[in-house]
Amino acid sequence: MKHPKQNKRPPQTHPSALAVPSYHRILVKHGLIEKTLSIPDAYEVFLKVGADPEVQKLRRKVARGNKMKHVPALYLATAMALQGMTKQELEALKLRIEEK
Repeated sequence: MKHPKQNKRPPQTHPSALAVPSYHRILVKHGLIEKTLSIPDAYEVFLKVGADPEVQKLRRKVARGNKMKHVPALYLATAMALQGMTKQELEALKLRIEEK
C-alpha cells in the first residue's frame, strides 16, 4: 500500500528554467541582461549581441570547428563565443549593445 505524499510542493509562481528560451539563459549567464528582462526584450538584446563583430568573429571560429549548420547551433555557437570572452570583453560588449 502506497502512502500519500506528506509534503506536497506548492505550485510554482515563476516559470521553470526550461520555460525560458535558451538565448535568455545564455545572456543572463554571461551578465548581459537581468533575469527579470522580458523574453521579447531579451531576444532584441540577443540579436544585437549576435550582430556584434567580435561575437561574429568568435562564432565563426566555433562554427568552423564543429561544422554547425542548423539553427540551434547559432545559439550554441553564440554561447560558446561568449564563454570564450574575458570579463573585460563582456563588459565592453555590454556597453556596445547598450549604445545601439
